[in-house]
Amino acid sequence: MALTARFEDALVWATQLHSRQMRKGTQVPYIAHLLGATSIAMQYGADEDEAIAALLHDAVEDCGGEPTLREIERRFGARVAAIVVGCTDSVVFPKPPWRQRKESYLAHLRRTSSSVRLVSAADKLHNARAVVADYRALGEALWDRFRGGREGTIWYYRALVNAFQEAGTTPLVEELHRVVCEMELLTAQESDG
Repeated sequence: MALTARFEDALVWATQLHSRQMRKGTQVPYIAHLLGATSIAMQYGADEDEAIAALLHDAVEDCGGEPTLREIERRFGARVAAIVVGCTDSVVFPKPPWRQRKESYLAHLRRTSSSVRLVSAADKLHNARAVVADYRALGEALWDRFRGGREGTIWYYRALVNAFQEAGTTPLVEELHRVVCEMELLTAQESDG
């Protein structure tokens, strides 16, 4: 796939939108996550619209809600906006309670488009890999970063794998499954030992 100036524009804008954000509990600039998720999406066959949506997948939720969604549509088109909103678990502020948002998002994944599932799975895979790596470095202290804590976070990742698999397994979903199994195994070993 050849990328055009639209992708470059999205990359610059995503960097600007998230310029003051860091990854949860770290000093890693948030753009690293957006680049990681986009890289994974492209590795698993994303077209340019899907790659742009991967760059912008957290923009609505974290950077302005509906006005940001309208700007995404104006700049990059209705398809990109639809993928981004499909990857968003809340466009309202304040956000509904964590568990409610996650359960609603899981139900949505089972019936959404393959483009939304591709970008969402790329996002979740990048996050799951970070959780595994950070757990190795920090141990149980890692769970303080997450609203769902240890149990809720592990439940959510397992439920994501199940929802993606129900919608139709892909090599990306299978990779997510392997990483989530590793997460479960690591945390089970810690609690047993």
